[in-house]
Amino acid sequence: MPAKITKTDSVIRLLRRASGATIAQLQKATGWQPHSVRAALTGLRKKGNDVLRDKNAKGVSFYRITKAS
Repeated sequence: MPAKITKTDSVIRLLRRASGATIAQLQKATGWQPHSVRAALTGLRKKGNDVLRDKNAKGVSFYRITKAS
């Protein structure tokens, strides 16, 4: 039986995309509230992931993992 894919795994997968992910996209993928998504991003940072925050051309913040521990 394959390992269960967790919501955190889904967050990491989205953050590894070249385009990254917005808080809204992460919410939709996980069903979490915005504060829970931000807490998950903090947790990933504490685990050694380099989570970058940037803005797209429309001024919307997006997040990406640029390197993992």
